[in-house]
Amino acid sequence: MIRKNTICLWYDGAALEAARFYAQTFPDSAVGDIVHAPGNYPSGKEGDVLTVEFTVLGIPCLGLNGGPVFSHNESFSFQVATDDQAETDRLWNAIVDNGGRESVCGWCKDKWGISWQITPRVLSEALKHPDRAAAKRAFEAMMEMGKIDVAGVERALRG
Repeated sequence: MIRKNTICLWYDGAALEAARFYAQTFPDSAVGDIVHAPGNYPSGKEGDVLTVEFTVLGIPCLGLNGGPVFSHNESFSFQVATDDQAETDRLWNAIVDNGGRESVCGWCKDKWGISWQITPRVLSEALKHPDRAAAKRAFEAMMEMGKIDVAGVERALRG
C-alpha cells in the first residue's frame, strides 16, 4: 500500500536485509511489500529487490536499493525511547552486535549506516528537570557515556 507520508531510506542493495533486522529487533515493526525491478537500472538488474516497504517502531518507511552513490550520516537518526536499562541494553546490543558501531551520548549506527539514538526516558526527563543544576549534572554525565547508563543518570540527578 502506498502511504501519503513515508520515510525513504537509501541502501546499497541491503534494503530487505535491513527491513528484516528492524522487524525482528524493534516492537511495532514489520516488513511489507517487496518490489522487484522491472528492468535493469544503474545499480542493479531486472528482478533485483528495488524497494521494500516496512515499518520500524510504527513509522512507515521505504527502503530503496539505490546503490553506493549516497551514504547515511548522523543528520538523520531514529530516536528510540526506552523504559529501562534492560530495554536500552537489548536494543543497543542488537544494533552494535549485528555489525554496527558504538558512538557517544546514546548514539550508535547499524551496519547499513543508519544512526540510532537509544534514549532511556529517564534521560529525556532529566534534561528538562526543573532543577537546572540537576539537569546540568545529568547532561554532563550523558556526555561521558556511550550507551546510556540509567543508574548513572539517576545518580547525577541526585548529585
